[in-house]
Parts: sequence; C-alpha cells; structure tokens
Amino acid sequence: MARAVDERLSFFEHLAELRKRILWSVVAVGLGFLLTFHFSDRIIKFLARPLPVKLAFMTPTEAFLVNMKVAMIAGLFLALPVVLYQVWAFVSPGLYKHERRYALPFVIIGTIFFAMGVAFAVLVVIPFALKFLLTYKTEDLTPVLSINSYVDFVLKFTLAFGVVFELPLAITLASRMGVVTPQFLAKNRKYAILI
Repeated sequence: MARAVDERLSFFEHLAELRKRILWSVVAVGLGFLLTFHFSDRIIKFLARPLPVKLAFMTPTEAFLVNMKVAMIAGLFLALPVVLYQVWAFVSPGLYKHERRYALPFVIIGTIFFAMGVAFAVLVVIPFALKFLLTYKTEDLTPVLSINSYVDFVLKFTLAFGVVFELPLAITLASRMGVVTPQFLAKNRKYAILI
C-alpha cells in the first residue's frame, strides 16, 4: 500500500513544513498569552486557594515575572488544540490514509484528557499534597512560601498529570497504528507499572 504522500519532500521542504507548523503554534500560544495575561492575577488567586498562608515575593521582579509565567502557561493550555493539530498536520502526510482519520479525535480527545489531568491535579492532588506537606512535622515552623516557588510547584504537578492523562490516548493510537499490540502491552505491563 502506497503512502499518502504524493511526492517525496526533500529535507529542506520538511524543514520548511516544520518551521510553518512551529510558527502557527507560537502564534496560537502568543494569542493565548495575550488573552490570559489580564487574568493572571485571578488565576494565581485560584491556584493559591488551598494555602493557609499568603504568598510572598522575595525580589522586586518576582511577582511580575510569575504573572508572565502564569499567563504563558495558561495561554499554552488555551492554545493546546491548535498545537496538537499542528503536530498532527506535520506527521499525517507520512501516514496511510486509514491512519489519517484519527486527526480530529486525536485533537479533541487529547485536549480533553490533558484538561482532565490538569483539573485532577489542581482540584484533588495539589490540595491534598499541600495539606500533608504543610502539616507534616511543622508544629514549630512557619511556612513562608514565595509566589515563584509555589507556582513552580503547581505547574510541575499540573503538567505531570496532564501528560500522564495523555497516556491512554497515546497507547490507543499506537495500537491502532500497529506500533504496539495488546500482547506486547500485556507482556510489558510490569515495566509500565514500575515506570
């Protein structure tokens, strides 16, 4: 069965296509940043709601830079469907026709799963982790949390859970494309659990 690509692209044509896809992704993230920058203080307040103490900033620029960082990450979350589509649009010409039909489900389900992972982290895991970490053997200690370290803590959790929630989609796509088989997955289950 012939590949879906009518003409073989040269190396430089592949680079030009990659550059175009990256440029569209950067534009989408930039627009997301512009849309969310005005609301970054509200996003920080929402993220800080499980804290029993007020956040502090240690340097004059810390609060401003954290607002920029939060707006950039929120913009990336907002632009995620566009970014996922650009990834798929770059990869899809090299796939068989029957493999290409997964484009729209990939973008929609990928966005939904990532959002579910982020929501699970923000609404369940982070409040539980904070309650444990701020009360474990801290009777004689007073927590002073900098806004930068707290936002980094939250971002690490949300990104990690967002990516972990993408695994079912990645495994399903790999299985549908024949990269992995159910027998291979069953045989290597113990390694997956360990990881």
